Amino acid sequence: MKKKTYLIIAIVVVLAIVAAIVVPKLIKKDEKKISVIATTNPHAEVMELVRDDLEKLGYTLDLQVVSDYVVENPATSAGDVMANFFQHVPYLDGYNASVEEKDQLKAVIFTHFEPMAIYAGTKANLADIASGDKIAVPNDPVNENRALMLLEDAGLIKLPEGTNLASTCTALDIVENPHNLEIVELNAELIPGAREDVAYAVINGNNATLVNLIPYQHGLYAEQADSEAAKAYVNIVVVRPENAEAQWVKDLEKVMYTQEVYDLIVKAGFAPTFTPADAK
Repeated sequence: MKKKTYLIIAIVVVLAIVAAIVVPKLIKKDEKKISVIATTNPHAEVMELVRDDLEKLGYTLDLQVVSDYVVENPATSAGDVMANFFQHVPYLDGYNASVEEKDQLKAVIFTHFEPMAIYAGTKANLADIASGDKIAVPNDPVNENRALMLLEDAGLIKLPEGTNLASTCTALDIVENPHNLEIVELNAELIPGAREDVAYAVINGNNATLVNLIPYQHGLYAEQADSEAAKAYVNIVVVRPENAEAQWVKDLEKVMYTQEVYDLIVKAGFAPTFTPADAK
């Protein structure tokens, strides 16, 4: 009977020792989880690329991939995820202006510029443009203004004098429309699939890549790398303000500012805005 008692005690002691060793490790691993919500290309691809490097630094990456622009910021504001990676600076500014101060977010890692471009719909080039042609543009305030500025730069329409990237022009603000173009306003993520219904489509860079369209290769007219848009529309990793100086943010920046990530962005047809740390 004593032997059984000793055996039970020994088993309990061993289990306690194992628990003392294993449980803290599990807790520590969970504490160093980085949850990120991102759109697909190149944002989610970048995050997948740095997954192993994050693990080497002791982090696990919890990546949620989405295809719209709706849930990312609210999810980050609510604390459902720690960061998001899908938007440019003006889009974030627009979001922050629309919510209470407690829900506002902060850009922490600046990565690349995604040119917006005019792509072929039912017509293969801009020389074929005709009266009444339909052109699809994003319907959110920031990107619609940007799309209309691109159409103006291409010589297709005229906007009010003084229009800039801070404006919020819509189709109603067009002052000259020599081709009597019909501007079709759609959710940005729906435009690639609507090209059969319009003569031309103005598509954001990340949405274009979803259907294998590269701005400077397939675009009929695109924003240039030295344009005003290139300087303003930098894509960013975004967090809650209290996390801006967190060590995990600094470590995330470290693994993102590498030659591998730089090359992935270039291969996707975009323009990196950082110098790889390992190239300095």
